[in-house]
Amino acid sequence: MVTKIIPEDKARQGHWGWHALRILIAGLLLAFIAWGAVEIYGELIKSPTTQQSVPSAPAAEQKSTQGS
Repeated sequence: MVTKIIPEDKARQGHWGWHALRILIAGLLLAFIAWGAVEIYGELIKSPTTQQSVPSAPAAEQKSTQGS
């Protein structure tokens, strides 16, 4: 069996360049955009759409309960 000698610069599969960096940055930006959209949607569904009023006790009753 004969071993084939290949120079180091020819044996590499590829190198990191500007194209790969642009793809990684674009993916990161898309992830941040998706994260922001989910945060906004989460705040919208968390807030109630109708106002529910809770009846409050009269001032005289509040004073009597605070003193005990």
